[in-house]
Amino acid sequence: MNENDKRSKNADGRSTIYKGKDGYWHGRVTMGIKDDGTPDRRHVMRKSKDEVADRVTELENERDSGKIRPAGKKKWTVAEWLTHWLTIARPNLRDGSYDAYEVAVRVHLIPGLGAHKLNKLEPEHLERFYSKMQEEGASAGTAHQAHRTIRTALGEADRRGALTVPNPAEKAIPPRLDLEEEDEIDPYSVDEIKAILAEANKRRNSARWAIALSLGLRQGEALGLKWSDVNLETGVLKVRRSLNRPKYKHGCDGKPCGRKPGFCPSRQKARPDTAPTKSRAGRRTIGLPPALTRILQEHKSEQDTERAIARQLWKDEGWIFAKRTGEALSPNMDYREWKEILVAAGIRDGRLHDARHAAATVLLLLGVPERAVMDLMGWSSSSMVKRYQHVTAQIRMDIAARLGGLIWEEPKTKKKRKKSKRKAKDKGRKSEPDEGAAGLQMSA
Repeated sequence: MNENDKRSKNADGRSTIYKGKDGYWHGRVTMGIKDDGTPDRRHVMRKSKDEVADRVTELENERDSGKIRPAGKKKWTVAEWLTHWLTIARPNLRDGSYDAYEVAVRVHLIPGLGAHKLNKLEPEHLERFYSKMQEEGASAGTAHQAHRTIRTALGEADRRGALTVPNPAEKAIPPRLDLEEEDEIDPYSVDEIKAILAEANKRRNSARWAIALSLGLRQGEALGLKWSDVNLETGVLKVRRSLNRPKYKHGCDGKPCGRKPGFCPSRQKARPDTAPTKSRAGRRTIGLPPALTRILQEHKSEQDTERAIARQLWKDEGWIFAKRTGEALSPNMDYREWKEILVAAGIRDGRLHDARHAAATVLLLLGVPERAVMDLMGWSSSSMVKRYQHVTAQIRMDIAARLGGLIWEEPKTKKKRKKSKRKAKDKGRKSEPDEGAAGLQMSA
């Protein structure tokens, strides 16, 4: 063993660089202690001394910053980590959240960034990727979803020690969301809401739209309601679950049917019918307006009639809003019904979710305090209040009238005082004797 080889085994654990008998340059860096108590001594081998020196410096920086990849751990690519992350994150994600992450990973992130080494990924790589997405036709919202996905995935890599550099997604400038579309939302006015409800009253499950436009429940929350969630005597409604959009998997054994899972003759459900509410704040108890309580009572009576007509075909699953045979309503059918109601009522087109914006804005019209609005709508952040409540033309005119009354109109109290003073003066003038009359009296 030559002199340099001896230096590679320094007792003080200092890094060493030497040229071996094989003609390559070698580096040895002590990174810490392994789980079994032995020194974690990393080995680097390159053709040139400068390359070894650079890598040794990198390892020393990792060690000094505390970002050390454990010995023997896999060197991930971005594609490998994202695929692994989806697997480990799945049990703790709602179906909707997982689906959004899975699409962002499969459609955008792996094709665009998958070949990068996880610990070599830089903020600039991400920023160029976001720009390219939008140049190729993706919306700012889609690019932002990709950013949120990889930021979350890399955060988990950092937490588990797979990422030994600062999370590049935290440093990358995210795609700028186009807020104009959100600002342009013009929620339905009170008159439009009345017209929608008048048309809905001509159809089955009309109470569905009364709840949407007055309480602002999300589609899944409204369709997930069961009769056990409402007390028609006290007028109290509890939101506890959300109806999932159906998702299916193949049930055909042996020879595949060749169709999409949803059209497989032997299809099987790939997710449960319901899921807990979107957040803890979503689990809420709501007091019903008396008129809405009466509407639900009438709806229950109508459903009881349908149950009697369906007889043995009725599936008693407890849904408040059900098909004619008792099963839960399909979200797609519910969406189409909304669109048909708007057309029949002669109301401008709008998203189903706009009913939630309308309900939140009505609460603003009524002057309901922000904290109460958050509780009713199931929000945990006050930022959602600003997002869903809109200052409509009606609100602007009300503000203008109040402002004008405050600045330019005289307060009623002052007017009354002036009038009383004028009356007193008039009385005084009437009670005073005429100067000519008084002179005559004196002379007499």
